[in-house]
Amino acid sequence: MSEFASVLRAWRDRVRPADVGLPAGAGRRTTGLRREELAALAGVSVDYIVRLEQGRAVNPSPQMLGALALALRVTPAERDHLYRVAGVAPPARGTVPEHVTPGVQRIIDRLGDVPMAVFTASHDILLWNPLWAALTGDPSRYVGIERNLVWRHFMWGHEGVEFDAQHEEDFASDLAADLRTAVGRYPHDGQLAQLVARLRAASPEFERRWGEARVAEHRWSRKTVTRTAVGPITVDCDVMTVPGGDLRIVVYTVVPGSADEQKLDLLRVTGLQSLTPAFDATGSASEPAG
Repeated sequence: MSEFASVLRAWRDRVRPADVGLPAGAGRRTTGLRREELAALAGVSVDYIVRLEQGRAVNPSPQMLGALALALRVTPAERDHLYRVAGVAPPARGTVPEHVTPGVQRIIDRLGDVPMAVFTASHDILLWNPLWAALTGDPSRYVGIERNLVWRHFMWGHEGVEFDAQHEEDFASDLAADLRTAVGRYPHDGQLAQLVARLRAASPEFERRWGEARVAEHRWSRKTVTRTAVGPITVDCDVMTVPGGDLRIVVYTVVPGSADEQKLDLLRVTGLQSLTPAFDATGSASEPAG
């Protein structure tokens, strides 16, 4: 058995279902994840997981390795080992970090009473809890550059989210300034450079704000999410940075005792059963606004 197959099987066996928000269930022959559970978490077929563990599937893509590392809750050192034994160079240290540590994963798994998501320093969404999806629309519908908040804001606008005039101005300005901060921190990240180039070419508003050369990090805003299954909900958005990993945990909260709190409680019950109001007539997701 190859080293890749060995560590994949060993790391799958050590992840308990409760660690990833799954019920243990009865009649389990292993305390770890079943192959079908890992497949669901990584977004691949069960057959592909079987072939990887048997050494019959070779050359997994960097994207696939990243998804497996996230699903298996590995440490940064283990993630790099997984890449190397698969014959792929680990993510360079000079690029925007995308690795979600087990601790951050547990925060998202356990704190289900508030909408939460994890973004990179360049505002690509990596992870979210069910209440975030119920409030903003399911991020799994986004692909490629659409998973980037800055791209969606400047290219799609913020339909489905309302700000007052000051918060709207501050939010757009902060996004451009935050992206500039990331460029300074990760000057060798090709994807980040391409994102900025495409935004400058396609969005006059972004180009104007980029020309201001402002450097800052977005930390707080207030907005009203208008397209939820239970009606408009006004939320406060706070952004916390994960030490050492440069990830952003975005948390939405509401005023205690308010009508917004009652609506959020109701949305927590309805969950993803009715997400249609969170999407516009063309099928595009409403702006989730970090």
